[in-house]
Amino acid sequence: MTLFDLSGKVALISGGNGGIGLAIAEAFAEAGAQVVIGARDRAKARAAVARVGKGCIDVPLDVTDPASVTGAAEAVRARFGRCDVLVASAGMNIRKPPADITLEDWDQVLRTNLTGTLLLAQALHPLMRDGGGGKIICLGSMYSLFGAPMVAAYAASKGGVVQLAKSLAAAWAADNIQVNAILPGWVETDLTARARQDVPTLNDSVLARTPAGRWGQPEDVAGSAVFLASRASDFVTGAVLAVDGGYSIRG
Repeated sequence: MTLFDLSGKVALISGGNGGIGLAIAEAFAEAGAQVVIGARDRAKARAAVARVGKGCIDVPLDVTDPASVTGAAEAVRARFGRCDVLVASAGMNIRKPPADITLEDWDQVLRTNLTGTLLLAQALHPLMRDGGGGKIICLGSMYSLFGAPMVAAYAASKGGVVQLAKSLAAAWAADNIQVNAILPGWVETDLTARARQDVPTLNDSVLARTPAGRWGQPEDVAGSAVFLASRASDFVTGAVLAVDGGYSIRG
């Protein structure tokens, strides 16, 4: 459908070299977008570029480094002269009881997940504004809604991502920039694989609570991202979309 066609659009995806970010990169390329993967691990990024194909390229990007974020935005401007879509999917977690979280732990998680999203949005805003508009898709989490004993920093960062998305949506609506957040449920990624190792009961508890009866796959999130990147969502901004197989609707 033409409503979901991304032909001619340029999309920068932070953390696009693996997991949900890579699945979104593949879906965007399939929908016709020029995909730019931003990541720190260049070898992994090159492998992702080869997997995506369709003219996909990568740029160095460390979302915790303002100079790196600015450099990535300038690289996109120099190469394409525009950026229509930003997907802020780079993220990390440190699992510890709250009493054991160090200030370094806290700063690392918040700087990557929350501050990094702000820095990317700030860097790409002028390019989107000058191009007539754009789409920003922030990746939250079920922990944007719920708390858990071992993820205080992660939950705080992802809750902040949702509120940041709403604030940016209100601030930049006049620039025709729509900002929305996706909250993936329990999706099989490297990050959740570590959680399953740390918590032996996690798999069964997720399956018991999820009406869909399974863990999500990165590809399950990609369709929602295509919608939020396309003109099908031109009147959708400040929205928070749970992609979780129904996990969040269960009491």
